[in-house]
Amino acid sequence: MKISIITAIGKNNEIGRRNELLWNLPADMKHFRETTRNHTVIMGQKTFESLAKNEDGKQIGRLLPNRRNIILTQDHSFKKEGAEVTYSVDETINLLEKTSKKEEENFVIGGGQIYKLFIDKADKLYITHVDGEFPDAEIFFPVIDKTKWKKIKSETLKKDALNKYDLEFALYVKKN
Repeated sequence: MKISIITAIGKNNEIGRRNELLWNLPADMKHFRETTRNHTVIMGQKTFESLAKNEDGKQIGRLLPNRRNIILTQDHSFKKEGAEVTYSVDETINLLEKTSKKEEENFVIGGGQIYKLFIDKADKLYITHVDGEFPDAEIFFPVIDKTKWKKIKSETLKKDALNKYDLEFALYVKKN
């Protein structure tokens, strides 16, 4: 069982503000969908809730299709039909160990607190580096320690009509 993290970060590790992304980047969303499709995704309750809004703009959440959804929360009354709910990192990992195949990749998809809890347990980091700074950011990704992580793959995409920033799709693996 493998644990991977996937996210997009600005130049200063920015990832969000007020429980929302800082950008709308269709190329990154496509990369996310294609990378996580048919895998398990692990997210915090706030990230889950940020995935859909009702008519009044209230965040109500939705399950990601074609994926096994695990929601990590401290709220023991939280339930979501169609998702598995866990209440600690250890419980999440135990669930994955019992239900995932040895080589199966499971993706942590946010938010900021969840990334901090899992970064030392992850085997890979799928990072979209966004060539921009976002001074109003409130949520940050942990610093990628170059003594612990090695970049093994990099693909760049220049900004275009749909993607406002240059992007680098990078894959890091944990050093032994």
